[in-house]
Amino acid sequence: MYPEEIVIPMKAELTDNGFEELLTPDEVISTLKSEGTTLVMVNSVCGCAAGSARPGVVMAVNNTTKRPDRLTTSFAGFDVDAIKMIREHLLPYPPSSPAIALFKDGALVHMVERHQIEGRPAQVIARNLITAFETYC
Repeated sequence: MYPEEIVIPMKAELTDNGFEELLTPDEVISTLKSEGTTLVMVNSVCGCAAGSARPGVVMAVNNTTKRPDRLTTSFAGFDVDAIKMIREHLLPYPPSSPAIALFKDGALVHMVERHQIEGRPAQVIARNLITAFETYC
């Protein structure tokens, strides 16, 4: 489990941009089974989260006319129970952090895994997500 003083500023990068935290399994379940679209950002302390994933996801939601109904996030290694429940909903994809998932009417319709984030600039992540938003939102 990561120390809170390290995690809080990384969480704020998303919550300050309109993302709602999913902190419990019950919050995950009720949110993901909602009608409409839900974006889930599995946040992380790693460099690719800081350099590509968080900036890319923020760039995507702020630079498109079509965007998910709900923007949500949980932090791997910190929001342990919520992350465990999110990962159940991400199957058959293996655990990955960071990761970005788009759900529509409770079904997983788009997934960006860590290996698709590492080494790519935030703009590439944003373009990937904007394309998914245009398709599903």
